[in-house]
Amino acid sequence: MGGIACTWMRGGTSKGAFFLAADLPSDLRERDDLLLRVMGSPDPRQIDGIGGAHPLTSKVAVISPSDDPRADVDYLFLQVAVDQARVSSAQNCGNILAGVGPFAVEHGLVPADSEHTSVRIRMVNSDGFATATFPTPGGQVEYAGSCEIAGVPGAAAPVSIAFSGTAGSTCGAPLPTGRVVDTVDGVDVTCIDNGMPTVVIAAADLGVSGHESPDELEADTDLTERISHIRSQAGKLMGIGDVSTTTVPKMTLVAAPLGDGTLDTRTFIPVRCHTAIGVLGALTVGTAVRIPGSVADRLSRHRDDGVVRIEHPTGYFDVDIDLTYTGDTGVDIRRAAVIRTARTLFDGTVYPRPAGPHTEDNS
Repeated sequence: MGGIACTWMRGGTSKGAFFLAADLPSDLRERDDLLLRVMGSPDPRQIDGIGGAHPLTSKVAVISPSDDPRADVDYLFLQVAVDQARVSSAQNCGNILAGVGPFAVEHGLVPADSEHTSVRIRMVNSDGFATATFPTPGGQVEYAGSCEIAGVPGAAAPVSIAFSGTAGSTCGAPLPTGRVVDTVDGVDVTCIDNGMPTVVIAAADLGVSGHESPDELEADTDLTERISHIRSQAGKLMGIGDVSTTTVPKMTLVAAPLGDGTLDTRTFIPVRCHTAIGVLGALTVGTAVRIPGSVADRLSRHRDDGVVRIEHPTGYFDVDIDLTYTGDTGVDIRRAAVIRTARTLFDGTVYPRPAGPHTEDNS
């Protein structure tokens, strides 16, 4: 097969391959097989593809014009496994989302305004919506700027992302079990979904501080096995079912903040420990912070400015969450927004590895 038009972009603290849907096979099995070969999976190093040998750098965005009157473009996120022949559409990615608006403008899907452009995005994975606003002086996307986000060196132009329709987008309700706290495998957890199904656990309840490095936590096999066991039970409670082959729910260990943040976190995605935290994961944990009595609330230090600052291994992530909680598990999320940055890394043609028997089973 010949080459395919591809744009490699950093979105937030992730990076991935952006494609126009029209450039990919319409048959899902053929599409997934192609993406495995583009990324170089399955192979721990992804040496024969463009993947970066980590889930955070083995991502794909598929963009197309939207036929929904509430959106300008559709965004389908696909997580390509690194060492397995598997492509998953089970979750959104809010970091990669930061690149969708600029990509849409640069590829002629949305016209640019003279100063700032807002792109309405339908997140196909969950049928939620987001509006990304970013600078376009003179009708051109501007990537340079002074906005800094933790986990990304240097500064860039801000991309403001406001979400709607994320509450319970996968599980049907922000508190899918109908309770603020459940007991799973002998520990208290808060099961919550505001765009990313997440199980929040106090790190101390699992025998760790919650301030360890990702490498330290991944090396603790007793801990990772315990997390996996809790995850399998929580998935059923949240209505997701058997989660042994899915990437959700995420598992977030929480602890009191070390700096000036609201809460410190360590998130498993679901086996590797995230070096930061995902956008929708941060929104969801921030939502848990705002619910009285949740596991996140118990360990939080609330800030005077109202921002929920989520500390993570490489810095912090600020989220703006405004909700009302009625006390009977009723949660009304009025606002959920973040600031991210994005940048095009290359735009050109990618050449997939030739098809072979080792790429056929990508279920």
